[in-house]
Amino acid sequence: MIRKYFSLMTFALLLSANSSAKGIDNNTSIFHTLKQKQSLYLIERVENKIDTLENLGDLSIPEKVTPDTVQDNRQEWIDRYLSVSYPLNKIKITSQFGNRKDPFTGKKANHGGLDLRAKFEEVYAMMYGQVIKVGSDKRSGHYITIRHGEYTVSYCHLSEILVKKGQVLAPGEPVAISGNTGPSTAPHLHITLKYKRKRINPMILLDYIHQTQQESIKNL
Repeated sequence: MIRKYFSLMTFALLLSANSSAKGIDNNTSIFHTLKQKQSLYLIERVENKIDTLENLGDLSIPEKVTPDTVQDNRQEWIDRYLSVSYPLNKIKITSQFGNRKDPFTGKKANHGGLDLRAKFEEVYAMMYGQVIKVGSDKRSGHYITIRHGEYTVSYCHLSEILVKKGQVLAPGEPVAISGNTGPSTAPHLHITLKYKRKRINPMILLDYIHQTQQESIKNL
């Protein structure tokens, strides 16, 4: 079931308490700031319209400030905050994207994704999107693939899949339970990110989520 959106009052209380439902472990890699003008991410709305970052609109407060415009402005930032979600309640990176020592062979090998610590936990959709593949194989174990515009995200080594192919998703919607299926040394969540079928570092997506939420909080 999709986690309920915060009401304006609930969100204000959340901010005043300086707390968040999701966070990044202090021991993870430092996030690299993404410039707002970059059009790297395509976000697919539920009604199948695709927006880029540049099309999100000018969220600055109009020159003529009224209670209604202030309220509208706050709601836009709240909506923007809720347009993204971390894939887990807590982010702890256990294996980075790129070259590493293979845990099975002990030899240097390329790691085409990002591993996060997750012991049979709920896994969430990170943006608006659609499930394009649900399956299981000897390499990824149980997995799902979600399309976000020209980007696709795959969650691998799952113990349980909660969605079906073709299902439209909202940010923060549970899609699976992490696990240890396939070639895996311990329960974790492996994330693969592709742009036009080319694998890229999933940290880019985590950076984007971090920046979007922090910028939204700053402007409330």
